[in-house]
Amino acid sequence: MQRFFKALGTACFLFMPVAAQSQSDWSDYFYRSMTADKGTPVTLPADANKKISEDKIGISRDFMWKAWLNAVRRRPVPHLIPAAALSDSSRGELAIPDSLEPAAVMPYYYGLKGDLAATGNTSVPTYLYLHGSGPKAQEWAASLSWAKIFADAPSRYFIPQIPNEAPYYRWWQRSKQWAWTWLWQQLTLTPGFDPDRFYIFGISEGGYGSQRLASYYADYLAAAGPMAGGEPLINAPAENLSNIGFSLLTGAKDYAFCRDRYTRITGETLDSLAQSGSGIYAHRVQLIPEMGHGIDYRPTTPWLSQFRRNPWPRRFVWEDFAMDDRHRSGFYNLRSDRQLPDSIRLRYDVDMCTPNIVKITVNRVEYIPTEKDTTWNMTLRWNKQQTLENDYAFTVFLDEHLINMNEPVTVIVNGRRVFRGKLRPTLSAMGESIATYGDLRRIFTTKVSVSNNNRTTH
Repeated sequence: MQRFFKALGTACFLFMPVAAQSQSDWSDYFYRSMTADKGTPVTLPADANKKISEDKIGISRDFMWKAWLNAVRRRPVPHLIPAAALSDSSRGELAIPDSLEPAAVMPYYYGLKGDLAATGNTSVPTYLYLHGSGPKAQEWAASLSWAKIFADAPSRYFIPQIPNEAPYYRWWQRSKQWAWTWLWQQLTLTPGFDPDRFYIFGISEGGYGSQRLASYYADYLAAAGPMAGGEPLINAPAENLSNIGFSLLTGAKDYAFCRDRYTRITGETLDSLAQSGSGIYAHRVQLIPEMGHGIDYRPTTPWLSQFRRNPWPRRFVWEDFAMDDRHRSGFYNLRSDRQLPDSIRLRYDVDMCTPNIVKITVNRVEYIPTEKDTTWNMTLRWNKQQTLENDYAFTVFLDEHLINMNEPVTVIVNGRRVFRGKLRPTLSAMGESIATYGDLRRIFTTKVSVSNNNRTTH
């Protein structure tokens, strides 16, 4: 009888994090994670590190995701308007914090294309479409007209208008990064949102923006399609585009700001990456013959729509760079645990192709200019110098999509084994991964945190 009660106690212990831990505690944790100032530590709920049994993983994920959604609903920000048929009346507004951009209100169109009876609450692809840099009212209206033409229905569209012109006419600034985080969080509340079919594309200034954002946020995207653009690769490292589809279409005679040359360089770089044997750089980069800044925009979204996101790639590269003085906190299943100065770039080469072995190489990246255009006074090419970085601190999240949970896991960093052992699922790993990514598909059940001073935790 004593053994019976002891076994019962063990079973209750394994179940308790889901059954007894208050969902409101986790919702509070997620809410604080969303709203706390940068660098402010947020304490996990008391029972976060208790182990959970394998048969309770699904229940635990549901429990944690509901807590996340409750936290999103509590944020004191406007909610995304309901999706009706995409039209000039399906519009909303988003006020951006003055601390990021003064007097910034982002109007947007948001709606569905196709048969609403068939698509109203079902899974459809979602497109974020960024307009060019002419008069913003005119550009925004033109974007809506084009969106109705593109052959990608059934689909969902979010078409923002730039809040302010002049120096704020950039889609990658911190104020817009705040808006994209808001959009993703709001979409997680939306019936029919498929997080593996989220696409970004744009024209001209929207082409620059979508290329930068594609490199910065690739882990959220199925594909990206800048048009009539062409970014310097120091602003949008091509290496980060592994595991997504990437299309860049520019007129061959689009000479202004070296758009044609940057497009050619991007294509050459992606060709080289694709030929390296990794097989993870799907791209289409074309200079359209005899065309200037205006091209046929219709081929982009049908090409993008063939791709679905892989939220658990076994091989990827993350060049962690600051965009408008802000670093990402994580990428795919990595989280950076070191606050980097804006000027420092670290590159993580991650390989999980060998079962239960995680190999990560960390390098510091320096850009040395090698070619400049004198007409536009713009640097065209750089030599990227990499040196092994031994000052690192990061967490690798893992689950059944990446490892065999019943076997030991080995983590190797810069050629040195830093961890070997079996990992058990915890609410802590789930909660931290949700707080990092806010992504239903990346609720990881285990984690290993490593740093250069030989501290390893899991």
